[in-house]
Amino acid sequence: MKNLSGIALVLTAAMAIPTLVGCSVGHGKYTQEHISLAKEKMSFLKSATEWDLARQAFLAGDLDKALTKVDGSIAINDTVVKSHVLRGRILIEMGDLGNAIRSLQTAETLSPEDSDTHYYLGVVYERLNRPEEALTHFENACEFDDYNPGYAVAAAEMMIDLDRTEQAARYLRMLPMSANNAGIQQTLGHIALIEKDPKQAELHFRDARLLAPDDTGILEQLIHTQMVNGRFGDAERNISALIQNYEHKDRRDLKLLHAKALVGTGRPVEARSIYQDLLSQDNGKSDIDAWLGLGNTSYSINDDRTARRAAARIVGMQPNSHEGYVLWSMIHRRSGDFDKALTAINDAIDRNNSDAELFAFRAVLQRDLGMYQGALSSATRAGSLDPSNEEFQNFIARLKAQVVASVPTK
Repeated sequence: MKNLSGIALVLTAAMAIPTLVGCSVGHGKYTQEHISLAKEKMSFLKSATEWDLARQAFLAGDLDKALTKVDGSIAINDTVVKSHVLRGRILIEMGDLGNAIRSLQTAETLSPEDSDTHYYLGVVYERLNRPEEALTHFENACEFDDYNPGYAVAAAEMMIDLDRTEQAARYLRMLPMSANNAGIQQTLGHIALIEKDPKQAELHFRDARLLAPDDTGILEQLIHTQMVNGRFGDAERNISALIQNYEHKDRRDLKLLHAKALVGTGRPVEARSIYQDLLSQDNGKSDIDAWLGLGNTSYSINDDRTARRAAARIVGMQPNSHEGYVLWSMIHRRSGDFDKALTAINDAIDRNNSDAELFAFRAVLQRDLGMYQGALSSATRAGSLDPSNEEFQNFIARLKAQVVASVPTK
C-alpha cells in the first residue's frame, strides 16, 4: 500500500505536468476572452480621449488640430458615430463640404436615427443650396429628437426659405414643446411678421420674452413690434430697461428708437434732448436720423429756429430725399408763407410721388391758397394711394363742395 501510494503520487504529479506546461505557453478560453475585452475597453478609452481632445480644439477654433485628433480617434475605433459627426462638423467649418457629407453619411450608416447626424447633413445641404434635401434631414433630426428646439427651428426656417410660411407655422405649433420654448415662439413671431401680422408677432415675442427673460435679442424684437403696433409706452419702458444693461447703454440705434418712443408717448422735449445729445457727439454730426428727429421734435414744440437749422442740414446732406423739404414746407406754412410752403412740398413730391400724405398736405396748402380745384386733384391722388384712409375720403368730399361753391353763378 505504501508503494501504491507513492505510485499514486507520481501519477498525480505526472498528470499535472501537462497542465502546468500548458499554462506556461498559452491562455485558457476564459482568460483569452478577458484579455480581448480589456483591449477593446482600452481602445474605446483611447478613442474617447482623442475625440475629447478633438472637440476641445474644435470649440477653441483650432480646426487643423481638431481634424488630426478626430482622425486619430477614428483610426483607433471607426464604429463610434459621434466621431464621424464631429469630423463632419470640422470639415463644414473648413469649407470641405464634400468630405463633410461623406463623414456624416458614414455616421448615418452606423446609426440611421442619430439626430445630430441628420441635423448636420441638413446644414451641409443648406450650404450647397439644396433646400429640399436640407429640409428632409432637419425634419428627420426633429423626428428622432422632438424635444430639441434647434432642430425644429432649423426645419421651420428652411420651410420659410421655400416660401412655405403657413406650413412652418403649423409644423412648429404641433410640436410638444411649442408653447414652452422661447426659440419656437420667437420663430413664430418672425413668421407672423412675414405674414404682415405685427399684432400676432408681438404676442409671440412677448411669450418668448417671458420664457427667456435674459435674451436681449428677443426683447429687441418685441420692442420693434410694439413700435409698429403703436404701443409706444410699452416700447419705451422696455427700451429703458435694455439701455440699463452696460452692453447696450451706448448704442445709438437704441437711443434713436428711445427718442421715437418718447415722441409716441407725447414727450417730445425729452426726445429732443436725446437727439441733441447724439448730434453733439464727435461721430454724430452726420447722423441724418438724429437731424430728422431733432427737426420734427423742435417743430412740434414750436422751436422753429432749431427746426429751420435741422431742415437746412437735412436738405444739404440728402438733397434727393423728400424729408427736408417736407419740414421746410411745414415751417413756412406755420409762418404764413403759403407760397414757399407749396414750393417746398412740390420739391418733396418730385422726390417721392408715392406717399399719400405728401399729396394730402399739398391739398391743404392749395386750399389755404384758394386753389380748390388743384386741392381736389391732390386730395384725390392721396385717396387713390391710400383708399382705406377715411380722413382722405372725407377731405375729398369737403373739397368737392368747396369747388362747387367757388364756381361763380350767372
